[in-house]
Amino acid sequence: MYQKNIFDVEEQIVHVDLGRQQLEGELIIPVNAEGMVVFVHGSGHSRYSTRNRYLAHIFRQAGLATLLIDLLTKEEEIIDQRTKHFYGNVAHFSSRLVTVTDWLKVNPFTRNLQIGYFGDRSSGVTALIAASAQKSAVKAVVTRGVKTDLVGINIASLLAPTLLIVDGHDLQAISANKYIFAQIPTQQKQLEIIGDGNQSWDETSMLREIGRLASGWFQQYLTSTTNDDFHLYAMSLF
Repeated sequence: MYQKNIFDVEEQIVHVDLGRQQLEGELIIPVNAEGMVVFVHGSGHSRYSTRNRYLAHIFRQAGLATLLIDLLTKEEEIIDQRTKHFYGNVAHFSSRLVTVTDWLKVNPFTRNLQIGYFGDRSSGVTALIAASAQKSAVKAVVTRGVKTDLVGINIASLLAPTLLIVDGHDLQAISANKYIFAQIPTQQKQLEIIGDGNQSWDETSMLREIGRLASGWFQQYLTSTTNDDFHLYAMSLF
């Protein structure tokens, strides 16, 4: 395990064993962190995603630990790049995410941290399914831009407080997330629409707002800190 200290955070390159293979991730834990956000990466997305690394930085500024981990092994990534073999295989990725979560619960650096998931688009589906399968282990979920309505996928056991974030210009995602919202049984849930047809957001402003909403949600449910400055976006539908 590679490890170094950077000012007030501890950074590690970690490996989660899968028998003969391993998953590799980047774990960064600020001093006095109480919560841990796992970034979910699937087919076509790796832990080197610029957007997710930007969001991870925002989360760490809020005192949250972050784990950016690839849910495919290096060998699987090579296959997937050529054939898209794992594209859309949410069962495979959610199973891997459960394995990663089990590892976090016993790892001496993370076992006392409250765990949350962040998933973008199809990785958001993976996050919802894995959280539903782990009723007590996952304490909060945030998704952004999920486009499928999860018809045929059971999330009736999802108890973790869940925040769904959608771009106001993405009508397909808005429709899908309204359906998802209705299926989530917990009362601690929110659907947030960023912008609308009359308001344009550049990528940086969009990411900054996603970071504000998500970090506030994770602070609320993963830490003992009360964030009096946290307010959900005015375009909230529910």
